[in-house]
Amino acid sequence: MYPARDLYTVVVPPVVDAADGVATGIVLVHGLTGFMDAGSGSKLAIAHLLETLENRPVAHFHIDSLYDYRGRRPRTIFDSDHYVSMDLPHMTLSEVTDNEGAKFLLLHGDEPDLGWQSVVRSVVNIIHTYGVRMTVGIHAIPWPAPHTRPVEVTAHSSDPDLLGLNQPWVGQVEIPGSLSALIELDLAQAKLPAMGYAAHVPHYLASGEYPKAALALLDQISMSTGLAIPRDELRKAAIAMDAVVDGQIAEVDENREVVSNLEVQHDSVMQSRRELTSGENGEPVSGDDIAAALQKYLAELDENGREKD
Repeated sequence: MYPARDLYTVVVPPVVDAADGVATGIVLVHGLTGFMDAGSGSKLAIAHLLETLENRPVAHFHIDSLYDYRGRRPRTIFDSDHYVSMDLPHMTLSEVTDNEGAKFLLLHGDEPDLGWQSVVRSVVNIIHTYGVRMTVGIHAIPWPAPHTRPVEVTAHSSDPDLLGLNQPWVGQVEIPGSLSALIELDLAQAKLPAMGYAAHVPHYLASGEYPKAALALLDQISMSTGLAIPRDELRKAAIAMDAVVDGQIAEVDENREVVSNLEVQHDSVMQSRRELTSGENGEPVSGDDIAAALQKYLAELDENGREKD
């Protein structure tokens, strides 16, 4: 069993020396590739943060002890008679500065194949060392929704106060585990504030890159943490992508029918959610009622997003 600090090396002095575990207001955002990330929503969001905001590495995890190179062979470029490059895996903790000068931490790179519990202990150690007040994870999931509507987001946390007005979309389900989920579970047990967001990506666009999902995730991070994150370029990319998809769908009658059906069903669900949220006589409705309504809706759809006969 590795001691927490043995899994990573600090390359610059800590942003804040909070060895006593006293929170200083800094936020930790994490988004590691390897788990479900429909439309590359998390990947695009992380790349956008690193491309548009000042940042520097704070620590590097020792990826060789955590990664299965033969299970996920790195992408390698060979040109004629020589090797050009190899995309080696990494897991990096970066210090990022937002548009108003506030610093936050960003854990990014590849989800490790091995040592998850040891990695989580390292993350907890980092949280105490840097005085993190909030940890936020991001990813994206395929969803029976049309691209012509705003991207909805599932918010999750063991602390209801962190969820604000966000209501659940599903009830209890069994899903594959991820390091992101384990981080949130472990922090909840340690009474450390943690939450996450999963963007809903139209299922017919899940295999490509969908900038609107990344935009939705960064919108949520900005609203929940107060970080000033530039998003204009991402908005332009999202609008351009939707325009391309509109053109492709318009060329095929069957595609138009599928999207039209999804629009009707999506609008119906959103109206039901609004009604359930207010309840009878304006009283709030429980998340279980909303989740049950959505599960009923999903059960009535086939793989093309149409209502089953």
